[in-house]
Amino acid sequence: MDGVLIDAREWHFLALNEALGYFGLEISRYDHESRFDGLPTKVKLAMLSQDSGLPFGLHSTIEEIKQDRTLRFAAKFCFPSTQHQLLLGKIKSEGKKIGVATNSIKQTAEFMLQYAGVSEFLDTLVTNQDVSKPKPDPEIYISAAANLGLEPKECLVFEDNENGINAAKTAGCHVVQVASPSEVNLSQYFRALERIEAN
Repeated sequence: MDGVLIDAREWHFLALNEALGYFGLEISRYDHESRFDGLPTKVKLAMLSQDSGLPFGLHSTIEEIKQDRTLRFAAKFCFPSTQHQLLLGKIKSEGKKIGVATNSIKQTAEFMLQYAGVSEFLDTLVTNQDVSKPKPDPEIYISAAANLGLEPKECLVFEDNENGINAAKTAGCHVVQVASPSEVNLSQYFRALERIEAN
């Protein structure tokens, strides 16, 4: 979802730093992009506790503040994308199923997907609250495929970061790596299908 259907990575960075700032901490942009990108907030906080001595007792408070700030950013900046709606509409018209597998929590995912105008296209949504291990573990993609009545090898996944790419590949899915939501479009979809059919 984040970085694929919704350009929310900056929102997560700003929201987490705003929450951490109340306790005198912050993460650098470099760390955000190289170490934390695509990971759930609870995993990021565990890493900060190990690296910077952040008390574990503050995790739930920081998560609540970060969640609030993330939703505020989404309400202000999240809008439907015509190219995504065209892509998802085309996939549905072909009788295929669509799912989202995200390391975000369910409330955030449902909120953002609704604001992005894509909820109506989805056959399943799997969040980090629906699995025992988040990405880069493959469980989230195995679960999403099962919800769709498919094997992972029958699924095409769009991913933007290393953790998600590793999760999808380990699960056995076909993967299209994108740099931003602007690359999630019909052209990428058709090229991916051609590569799959050629193998």
